[in-house]
Amino acid sequence: MKTIIMAGGEGSRLRPITCGRPKPMVPVANRPMMAHIVDLLKKHGFTEIGVTLQYKPEYIRSYFGNGAEFQVNMRYFVEEVPLGTAGSVKNAQGFLDRTFLVISGDALTDIDLTQAVEFHRRQGAMATLVLTRVNCPLEYGVVIIRPDGAITRFLEKPGWGEVFSDTVNTGIYVLEPEVLNYIPPGQMFDFSKDLFPLLLREKKPLFGVVLPGYWCDVGNLMQYVQAHQDVLTGRVQTAIAARELAPGIWAGEGVDLHPQARLEGPVLIGDGSYVGKEAVIESYTVIGNGCLVREKASLKRSVLWNNVFVGAGARLRGAVVCSRVQVQAAAEVYEGAVIGSDSVLRERSVIKPDVKLWPGKLVETGSIVNSSLVWGTRWPKKIFGLEGITGLANVEITPDYASRLGAAFGAALGSGAKIAVSADSYPSSQMIKEALATGLQSTGARVYDLGTAITPLHRFAVRSLQLAGGVHVKISPRQPDQITLVFLNAKGANISRSMERKVENILAREDFPRVESSRLQPREFISGIAEGYLTGLLEQIEMAALRAARMRLVMAYDPRNLSTFVETLGHALNLEIENLDLSGSEDLPLSWDNYLENLAYLAEKVTAGGANAGAVIDPNADRLVLVDERGRVIQDSLLTVLIALIILKGRRGPVIVPVTAPRAVESLAERYQGRVVRTKTAVQDLLEKVLGQAGGRPDGNGNAPAQFLLNFDALGALTGILSFAAQNRVSIGDLVDEIPSFYLSQKEIPVSWEAKGRVIRSLIEEPAAEGSLELLDGVKVFHPDGWALVLPDPEEPVCRVFSEGASMEIAESLADLYTSKIEEILNKT
Repeated sequence: MKTIIMAGGEGSRLRPITCGRPKPMVPVANRPMMAHIVDLLKKHGFTEIGVTLQYKPEYIRSYFGNGAEFQVNMRYFVEEVPLGTAGSVKNAQGFLDRTFLVISGDALTDIDLTQAVEFHRRQGAMATLVLTRVNCPLEYGVVIIRPDGAITRFLEKPGWGEVFSDTVNTGIYVLEPEVLNYIPPGQMFDFSKDLFPLLLREKKPLFGVVLPGYWCDVGNLMQYVQAHQDVLTGRVQTAIAARELAPGIWAGEGVDLHPQARLEGPVLIGDGSYVGKEAVIESYTVIGNGCLVREKASLKRSVLWNNVFVGAGARLRGAVVCSRVQVQAAAEVYEGAVIGSDSVLRERSVIKPDVKLWPGKLVETGSIVNSSLVWGTRWPKKIFGLEGITGLANVEITPDYASRLGAAFGAALGSGAKIAVSADSYPSSQMIKEALATGLQSTGARVYDLGTAITPLHRFAVRSLQLAGGVHVKISPRQPDQITLVFLNAKGANISRSMERKVENILAREDFPRVESSRLQPREFISGIAEGYLTGLLEQIEMAALRAARMRLVMAYDPRNLSTFVETLGHALNLEIENLDLSGSEDLPLSWDNYLENLAYLAEKVTAGGANAGAVIDPNADRLVLVDERGRVIQDSLLTVLIALIILKGRRGPVIVPVTAPRAVESLAERYQGRVVRTKTAVQDLLEKVLGQAGGRPDGNGNAPAQFLLNFDALGALTGILSFAAQNRVSIGDLVDEIPSFYLSQKEIPVSWEAKGRVIRSLIEEPAAEGSLELLDGVKVFHPDGWALVLPDPEEPVCRVFSEGASMEIAESLADLYTSKIEEILNKT
């Protein structure tokens, strides 16, 4: 017996989950709805199947093919124009030469189809409608039948005043071929509205049979979620494509569950998915194939499609999350919300109940979404942050994305530009570097591959090889599961904001000039660059004095990335170095915060062992924290002032410091007849100022000026400070004692992206602020006993408040004052 599956529906009531795919291909329990229907047909011996298609037919054809994989034979009948339910079946008339069954491909049911056919034949019917009983018949075709099943009346989707039965049409029909003669060809014609009323008027044998079993037309999003729960509880008899690990816990092939993950059935986890440490998957949750659920995430009554990323600490409650969505760390999605495919919910964002996001939307960090988003795009116009481009490895920063970034940067620098690439030693960084290089090559760039490197080495290489720029790929120091791409100009400094915008615009337009294959340049693999970099560092210091001092150091650094550099410098400078074993896993380093948590331990080791100093260096040698011989920690502003002191005492030109640096720098400059230049806080502003000063440019060998190394190369800063101390026969503690006392405070306050401009404008317009403002970076307000700086963060929806006072009490009171001012501005309507 032949069957027609009607699979042409758009499923508009299910949007946004049906955006871009026909409703029969929407997954239920990790399989398309139509796959459940095919299983039901096969169970009852229906293996000759015709499928009527209209909306996006290629989705269904490509999935089911000729049906062989499902042990059935399939043929397809495509409507060129919409023909309605009956018209679409008329379109397959040549296939239907005997009694046949019609069933919707976008419902979920386990009704006994064999029993329906037997009833049809027993009654000698021309058409038999399979009926079921429902609590609320308003959305269905209501039918009244006599005791023998003969239909006497029906009404399509009645109002409550018209409801005369709770028996409704399931859209499953057993038909004789002659019914097709009543359907006009090539025009809209519907079973319920047109054909069946016609047969009833013509007094043809039209019957209905009420059959037990489960049936749901999955007509809205609430029913869609309920359908998953019905599958998990066994209310509908359909196969779950997974093995049951424990009662109510189903898992597909290759599922990786952390031993400390907690699962409360019934739940279904699809093939190749990962559930992390202390993640909680509560009842009635379905996770698709290839999903990644990070540590301490919490999912309850939610449906995730394939390849969804759920970040650490994220919370999903009764939500539907479509394919390739990123729900980043600490984001929250609540009851009834639907997130369309390829959307990104940034960290700490909140999606309120019943909000719908259409595909490809971006919700910024910390944003709260109260209403549905239909228009707009996923991709932010601004992708560069404080240090470059940062995103989750292989989630946001994928090989495909990196290749397009490489093409955009290559296009911005021009065809034939010489561009360096490098990466730290971690696999994700190396993978992204390879993809980046191919994108650069596609635009005709000459790519110089530095291999495994650290950021300062890459800066040196760009200068020494006289390249147009470079990109270094590294694990983010803030979150080791993230990747940062640092883009450099010909000076080895971070590219300017105007160049960032140029790259962003090219990427947004995807306006990449692909060169002919004959003009593609092979990659050049550069050797010996690490030796040149280390030689350059040693040339900047007084080696003899430092070697004679025979200093002992206690350090904390990532041996995987830095051991070659640290050991080479230690040997050359006669340093005795003890490295504390703080390294992370083989796959990821410790975060910078993890290193800082061990400062007290490091200080204790320095003082107990009589070491000359201690040092913490991040895995890419971008950041440094010192500990003097007395165990005092020197970091952030204190390290800035120490570097300024060394530059001033060494008469090495003006001191370049950010606007957030304490006034102690000016006090030291006055003492040593020096000059202070303040800049914006962004890395590229500091770098440009340092390199733009007289005598500040690199020499012909690519060696950077002393101030460059002291501020932007942790190894250079460490060796430079130690060398200065040895040359002047003082300890680091002695240098710290020269620094005037200062008191700083720092706070942050949540400010939405939309409100940042209003906050800054209001602070500038304050009458009391006139004549006491500095607008170099943010709003800096000077007071008799200190200053306060309000600085909008470029990466997060917050404003940061920095302050300095004559005492700690004053510094904190100034920070509190401006935090309160911001709150008042935000509370004004």
